[in-house]
Amino acid sequence: MFKTVVTLFRGSVAAAGEELEDRSALLILDQQMRDAAAAVERSKRTLALAIAQDQQEGRRLEATNARIADLETRATAALDGGREDLATEAAQAIAGLEADRDAAMTARTLFATEIARLKRQVANAEARITELDRGRRVARAAEAVRGLRRGGIEAARPYESTLSEAERTLKRLRDRQIEAQAADDALIELDAASGPLATAEKLAEQGFGPRLKTTADDVLARLKAKRTPTA
Repeated sequence: MFKTVVTLFRGSVAAAGEELEDRSALLILDQQMRDAAAAVERSKRTLALAIAQDQQEGRRLEATNARIADLETRATAALDGGREDLATEAAQAIAGLEADRDAAMTARTLFATEIARLKRQVANAEARITELDRGRRVARAAEAVRGLRRGGIEAARPYESTLSEAERTLKRLRDRQIEAQAADDALIELDAASGPLATAEKLAEQGFGPRLKTTADDVLARLKAKRTPTA
């Protein structure tokens, strides 16, 4: 009898420990998801700042190109009027403006690359959070089922235990292992990069359909096309 009591006590302690561990795991998961969501929001703010800075560089580039075009027109007129001294002064100003223009174009190229990277990072993080939330719901559902089953078994009085109840207990334990494995698999899938977004990007890279992100080559080609040819 004493041995039975000790065994029952040890089993109760083990069950309580497992229950506490499971509850803590869900709490930890909730906090980790909150941290991840906060990190995504910070990335979004960084992305917004990069876009604003890129737009500022774009306005600076437009203004510089306009000033270059204006000075070229005036310098040409000065040459036609025999004022090479003024044309030379204008040429020096144009050279400085072209350096500013080239710097602005380089900055926009860098911003374009960083913006594309941040957009991809944010989209991927949001997709992973969505998948993680699904996994969390699976884990919570499994925990609720386990709690119901545990409550049903513990409600029986010890002297009323039967072989069928022991078999149900064994099945419950096996089900719990399967449920826990399902939750683990759901979390592992987040790092596999096999979601719809990753598949679409892979197809686009192979030439099937339009690309989902702008590359540095695309931006550079666009900027080169907009440049005013120099004589």
